[in-house]
Amino acid sequence: MRSIWNGAISFGLVSIPVKLVNATENHSVSFRQIHLTDGGRVRYRKVCELDGEEVTAADIGKAYEGADGSMIPITDEDLGSLPLPTAKTIEIVAFVPADSIDPLQMDAAYYLSANGVPAAKPYTLLREALKRSRKVAVAKYALRGRERLGMLRVVDDVIAMHGLLWPDEIRAPEGAAPEAGVKVRDAELDLADALMATLGEVDMDSLHDDYREAVEELVAAKAAGEVPRRAESEESGGKVIDLIAALESSVRAAKEARGGEPEEGGEEAPVAKVTSIADRKMSGGTRSPKSSDAKKSTAGARKTAAKKSAPSGGTGAKKKATGRSTAAKKTTAKKTTAKKTTPKKQSGAKSAPRKRASA
Repeated sequence: MRSIWNGAISFGLVSIPVKLVNATENHSVSFRQIHLTDGGRVRYRKVCELDGEEVTAADIGKAYEGADGSMIPITDEDLGSLPLPTAKTIEIVAFVPADSIDPLQMDAAYYLSANGVPAAKPYTLLREALKRSRKVAVAKYALRGRERLGMLRVVDDVIAMHGLLWPDEIRAPEGAAPEAGVKVRDAELDLADALMATLGEVDMDSLHDDYREAVEELVAAKAAGEVPRRAESEESGGKVIDLIAALESSVRAAKEARGGEPEEGGEEAPVAKVTSIADRKMSGGTRSPKSSDAKKSTAGARKTAAKKSAPSGGTGAKKKATGRSTAAKKTTAKKTTAKKTTPKKQSGAKSAPRKRASA
């Protein structure tokens, strides 16, 4: 890797010669600007405002623009002669716990490589001291015309440095939080915890840039004269979702994505169908056909049973009721007659009264 800065780490009275190399690289697909009419590439040219002539990089210098618009030339020699100990030195100023650094301050990342054989011993000493203390070093250094803040930590067997923004460069989060008065129920928090536990951890090496791969496929298809594959349009737009139902559905989807098995010692979270409030309003509160049919069949069965058990108000029902009462009266009269004519405690005489009663 090509070094972008050469200097030394100042560790008390110990000086460690190092080279600074980029620890990250950009894999984004870059595009060029073209003229839509003929496809010709559009380039930017640097032109002097005074004479209108194009100038090369060798003819371009730095200047500070004053309040009145005047230009004050500043040369590299001027910047190099500044009385700064960090011009060519990464000066360690403190050792602090790693969690005391706000991630909002994190900027570019670099690797510090020992520059030469004599630097190997003090470099290893600083690396092992950082490992044993479990702390990070806060340092100041100068790069690209300005003094910067940095954090040194150990990555594998290499000392890495993260550029840090100065504390006054971090904006206060004013107006970014939701309006006051929003409350979250315990049931919602429980479901959020269940979703977090279901999603679990991830191997960071398994994550990749899907957008970049899609752009590369698009470019390859157009270069081959093929019709690029179009993504299906998804409806989106401001639907108010039941939060509880959405969380429950998310837990179910996460479990299915991980094999459909609940975690050990855990229980399956109840899953409800996600239905937006807008959908309910549009449907007018109607229910599904299955539930309607089931209710109709149940209601029909109840009506049939009611008809059998209770007499209706029709003429046929009245006749049936009158016939039943008349038959009941006749039966009662026959039983009374049979009791009067049948002698007591006579065996075999029961059939005669029964025959007379039936006749």
